[in-house]
Amino acid sequence: MRIFISTDLEGISGVTYWDQTRDRTHLLYQEARHLLTAEINACVDGCLDGGATEVTVSDGHGGGFNVVPEELHPGAGYVTGPGRPRPGCGMEEGIDGLILLGYHAMNGVEDAVMHHTQSSMGENRYWYNGIESGEIVQTSLVAGYYGIPPIMCTGDLRCCEEARHFLGDHIITVVVKEGYSRTSCKMLAPQKARAMIREAAKNAMGIIPQCRPFGMDLPITARMRLQDTERIDEIVAAGKSIRVDEYTVERMVDDPRDIYYF
Repeated sequence: MRIFISTDLEGISGVTYWDQTRDRTHLLYQEARHLLTAEINACVDGCLDGGATEVTVSDGHGGGFNVVPEELHPGAGYVTGPGRPRPGCGMEEGIDGLILLGYHAMNGVEDAVMHHTQSSMGENRYWYNGIESGEIVQTSLVAGYYGIPPIMCTGDLRCCEEARHFLGDHIITVVVKEGYSRTSCKMLAPQKARAMIREAAKNAMGIIPQCRPFGMDLPITARMRLQDTERIDEIVAAGKSIRVDEYTVERMVDDPRDIYYF
């Protein structure tokens, strides 16, 4: 049984403020790296406890290299670093399940901790076939290209609600914090969150037969809204996209992996 774990940073227990996720020279970011690595290790343990024979972890926040290598679980392989040649590096046909670890709700979700989509500074928003979507959908669409079903998601309460809304009630979710605002929350102690994640990952191995890959009708009508009008100008000038208004562009996507190529 082969499992792919896609990670982000904003949805990790103990992470609730932008200084922990943006500036890599900040001491709070360095602390967040340890919190992320420990949750990854708990998730890998759970997968192996549940019978996984191969686990691949993708370090997905901000281009990668957020983990602390010397602390990583030896029972998995790790995809990290910037400059990856394609979305979903490490994903391939034959992987049995996708786990979304440390994810967050899409931009604009009330009381969601550090809610955003793609850029935490740009206030980006995305729609696919007319449905506003966030990174949960984006990652699941790419995994769906390879026939990989989502089986588990961890993050704050709104993130887990979003995962069930798009991916189905069968998906196992672990709520590690509940937001009061974009940068404040009531969180679980990291040790408790890790114990819950390990147990959930073990249980997730047993629901794989009930899960199906996530997809949308092709071609996908993809729409992106940015606050940066100069960036919109550049996208339109590059071709393939049409301008909807001053802040919005739209294009048709035949391959789900191309949703990242706006």
